[in-house]
Amino acid sequence: MWYHIDRRAGMENPMSAQLDELDRDIIRILQENGRIANVEIARRLGVAEGTIRKRLDRLLDEGWIRLAVALDLPRAGYPHHVFIGVQCEPQAVSRLAGALRRESAVIALYLVAGEWNLLIEAAFDGPRALTHFLLHTLGQQSGILRTTVLQVLETVRSPADWRLPPARPGHILVVDDDPDFVEFCRTVLTHAGYQVSSAASGEQALAQMHLSRPDLVLLDVMMRDIWDGLHAAEEMRADKSLAGIPVVLVSSIADSPYAGMFPMDASPAADAFLAKPIAPDRLVAEVRRLLAKRG
Repeated sequence: MWYHIDRRAGMENPMSAQLDELDRDIIRILQENGRIANVEIARRLGVAEGTIRKRLDRLLDEGWIRLAVALDLPRAGYPHHVFIGVQCEPQAVSRLAGALRRESAVIALYLVAGEWNLLIEAAFDGPRALTHFLLHTLGQQSGILRTTVLQVLETVRSPADWRLPPARPGHILVVDDDPDFVEFCRTVLTHAGYQVSSAASGEQALAQMHLSRPDLVLLDVMMRDIWDGLHAAEEMRADKSLAGIPVVLVSSIADSPYAGMFPMDASPAADAFLAKPIAPDRLVAEVRRLLAKRG
């Protein structure tokens, strides 16, 4: 038995829950040993067994993982493991896929782009069964233009051997015209495991965000103009493609003559405000909090 990780889960709803580090740790342990008990997973990760049980229920319910049985086809009496490429008329693809889903010989069906429209993975107990499938099961279907058969000689790596790769490091965009502060943020956040890029103005930051969407933005309030950062945050909120990115406004405005003009704890364009100077642990904690909340 093995746990299959569905990498498409959540794609229909981008705002659905994402995998956090605990989810990933649980999945990696299950992929190493699908028969491991919840209590042992909890012991290895240092959390309560109830937490593991709830996480597994959520991962299964949301379609992130599913239970599967990896069968040794030759030992089970199905030595002919093949992939069949099918080229068919476009209007026939859905109908053909629906019909083949009910065939016991079919292991998996893939809609593909390129020369072939449909890729069939199937297993047979002998050449006659394969020939019968090609001549009768496929031969009776209308709309098929041509087929090709690829015999699997040896499985070098199976889906059961695939492991969840490490999570992509969060991308933090630091927007400030003070190079010393930018370097401070880069050093602290890179050490904490994040990828860091920078911009020197709100205008430059907005242009960069449309080219490479960050996971969080640290935005200085006062740069070229008095409210440069605040205006950039407001433009982000008005742009549907950027509105969901967490924004942390940073500034030494609390010690400036403009302090009373800006309600630092109540800006609708920001998710948080940090006053300079910022302690490294405070910066990392706030970034982690907002990224976890977003996920």
